[in-house]
Amino acid sequence: MRFSANGREDFPAVGDWVSFIFCGVDFAIINEVLPRYSIIKRKAVGKNSEVQIIGTNIDFALIMQSANRDFNINRLERYLTLCNSSKISPIILLTKTDLISKEELSVLSGEIKQRIENVPFIAISNETESGYKELKQVLKSGKTYCMLGSSGVGKSTLLNHLSGKNIMKTKAISASSDRGRHVSSHRELTVLDNGSILIDNPGMREVGIADSSNGLDTTYDKIADFAKQCRFKDCNHDNDTGCAVIEAVENGEIEKSYYQNYLKLFKESAHFESSVQEKRKKDKDFGKMLKNYKKIQKRNKD
Repeated sequence: MRFSANGREDFPAVGDWVSFIFCGVDFAIINEVLPRYSIIKRKAVGKNSEVQIIGTNIDFALIMQSANRDFNINRLERYLTLCNSSKISPIILLTKTDLISKEELSVLSGEIKQRIENVPFIAISNETESGYKELKQVLKSGKTYCMLGSSGVGKSTLLNHLSGKNIMKTKAISASSDRGRHVSSHRELTVLDNGSILIDNPGMREVGIADSSNGLDTTYDKIADFAKQCRFKDCNHDNDTGCAVIEAVENGEIEKSYYQNYLKLFKESAHFESSVQEKRKKDKDFGKMLKNYKKIQKRNKD
């Protein structure tokens, strides 16, 4: 497996099914990673042209943001783009709702539903278990769910509650910052009693966009609809002549902050793609140089 892999993406990741051979009682060698039906990935931290696999063979993503200080609608759209580019169905979980008033919860819920349509949304509290009944109804036997979110939003606590076991370590909310604390340092797959599978992930400080053009069109479907009316097919919707998207923003048909976040993610995706193409060209040029060098070496020996 180690010698046949073409890159990091070929190595086993959480969620993979593999074939293996036992070598002793507690040791096995993986021969093959079986075909994946979905892969959720992000741009590797600190790398311009590499990706990091978050999980594979995932059916649903539980995108978690806390209601007190972590909430950020733009970051929520980042997670949605990762899911949509991987054809993974997203479910938004607003956590720690016990830390805000009913009025504040109503405002946040309204903001999410107005900006993000056609995505299931559940408000929960790990302290009071409010929303748990609704959440358990969406966890189906045989389906795999991946929890995504920043550190301290309650992923590990939720896993412990749903499994009825202390599988992952948790820490109390910091009294000084009113925030959860980073606990998980690895990915773990757990099978719940009802047969659903839950993957806990370490908190993500960076949600880098990688090759997500299709995901952007799904996340920003309003922009995609107006884009069909643009004068030019290759319109970037940024100071372009005859752009129907810009016109819709100016007319108030598209929210300005929604449009601005789209542009930011679009540029990130384009930059990543150009970095990948540049790396491929360098690798190809290096391969040619190596091939020519070997020819010269062989000629000199003859």
